[in-house]
Amino acid sequence: MKRGHVPVVDLEAAASGDPATRSDIAAEVGAACESLGFLVVTGHGVPSETVQELMTASWRYFDLPEDDKRRWMPPSPYVFRGYFPIQSSALAGSLDVETPPDLCEVFAVNRFDDPADADAAGLSEGREGFFAPNIWPDVEGFRDAWTGYYRAMESLADELMALMARALGLEEGWFDDKIDQHISNLVVNHYPAQRTPPVEGQIRRGAHTDYGSLSILYQDDNPGGLQVQLSDGAWADIPHVPGSFVINLGDLMAAWTNDRWVSTMHRVVNPKPEFCDTSRMSVVFFHQPNYDAEIRCIPTCTTADDPPHYEPVTSGQWVLDKLSKSVY
Repeated sequence: MKRGHVPVVDLEAAASGDPATRSDIAAEVGAACESLGFLVVTGHGVPSETVQELMTASWRYFDLPEDDKRRWMPPSPYVFRGYFPIQSSALAGSLDVETPPDLCEVFAVNRFDDPADADAAGLSEGREGFFAPNIWPDVEGFRDAWTGYYRAMESLADELMALMARALGLEEGWFDDKIDQHISNLVVNHYPAQRTPPVEGQIRRGAHTDYGSLSILYQDDNPGGLQVQLSDGAWADIPHVPGSFVINLGDLMAAWTNDRWVSTMHRVVNPKPEFCDTSRMSVVFFHQPNYDAEIRCIPTCTTADDPPHYEPVTSGQWVLDKLSKSVY
């Protein structure tokens, strides 16, 4: 099934555990990963209450005065925790494209909230971007809502990675020891109303690809949303399917699969002038394998005629190189 250009995959039947059913669903997922690198998933098992609690708590935070929000900024732009003000990043920079800063403010957390946990996972001195404790604002329900949502995303990411392994002709558990200490960020993007016209070339999120294995996006249906670039260069809106998540692959997964699967350019556009007073929020779980996981061409994705396209690299070094280009 498709909505516009984007495949829609219902995951509900995969929960039965039936191998044939899981293979059928994995084939749908694999086809989407190979053709567009984007899909919409329904039947994912994430309770709507979990999503709503996160959205409510996040709106409480972003509705605070700017000076209050800045109380929870990280000690350095390379500590990927806390609040990043509007115009503090330009995602197109990760592709070495110079653009005005993005019209987006961000709050982010990671799974490692205790330095002892980070130490146990190998995130030692010198890896502060993934070592520092989370920064939790003093906002009603915020920490509980974000923690609950993060756990739900971990479970969904595990299921997606298992189905992707099956789609690639691997055992479902092939990725397990590479993601059991993952360093995934949960990010809420707030796109404020645009009461002042943007400068030329400035949009909510500049055209970019994501960095990691996969991203899980929840988006509201307010104007000024996500677009994906098609193979002919045209831009297409990602449909808003109530109760769904948008899944897209990152550059790391494209490299891991020897470019069999694609990481596709996308952006978040400005609303039309008649909707300039409308703000918008989206939630992204950026799934990233263990810091020290070696990203080497997956065995089923290379042949004698198609050797590996990339040198092996660790997951941590990969994402740090990308992030260093996008943060001001």
